Amino acid sequence: MKRHSADTVLLFSGLDPSGAAGVSADIETINQFGITPLPIITTLTVQNTQNVTFLEATNNSLIQAQFKSIKEDIDFKVVKIGLLGSSSQIKAIAKLLINRTDLSIVLDPIIVSSSDNELSTDSMIEAMKNDLIPLCSLLTPNLSELSSLAPGLNEQSAVASLKCPWVLVTTSDSSEVEIEHRLYHLSNLVSKFCYKKLPGNYHGSGCTLSSAISALIATDVSVEDSCRRALDYTYQTLLNAKKLGKMQYHPNRTYPKPL
Repeated sequence: MKRHSADTVLLFSGLDPSGAAGVSADIETINQFGITPLPIITTLTVQNTQNVTFLEATNNSLIQAQFKSIKEDIDFKVVKIGLLGSSSQIKAIAKLLINRTDLSIVLDPIIVSSSDNELSTDSMIEAMKNDLIPLCSLLTPNLSELSSLAPGLNEQSAVASLKCPWVLVTTSDSSEVEIEHRLYHLSNLVSKFCYKKLPGNYHGSGCTLSSAISALIATDVSVEDSCRRALDYTYQTLLNAKKLGKMQYHPNRTYPKPL
């Protein structure tokens, strides 16, 4: 019997013990699209639905060994990057990817947690801008993250300053009742996606979105359509979110069917 190779997404992601964000969110989401995740843990954290209290970066040599082991055995054409642990780790991951021009790389630049804990230092932000972002196909910053990556600039100028062809700016208030996400290609605004605001706070929505986009790109869906479909999917996970802890809601990634 002929065996078909599975579509895959390689993950660089942190471990969230609450299960709402990080590699748990990535794996749950990517599996919903029939894609196989290949996870490499970048950061161990102590966190719950209320806050993040500790982070420890994975040793660079372990990340390098895991990447080498996967690359020698399993094909992948999409890489999704989430929480990163240090500036040296960012540089090490960039070095692993720099010669893989065949890859589509999606970066969710996690700088501040949804509970407002700072997760990236100034040196890490500089390493992202100088070493990692130029290798990426798509960035998915929220407005706060975009401001950290390009301080003092308006939105379009900030996007233009980042050397990445596609930028999806997420979760901006367009009115009291609506949020808007804006997709830029080569610094030009190409699409707006609007949704009604939902009550409450959510943990892991950004991880869900960027993983869904990555899974769709892995199935050869265009970037623009991947963003639209992944935003619709993520919104459904929030509409059906679960209350597991004392504060933020968990996106219900297994309830809605991917669109």
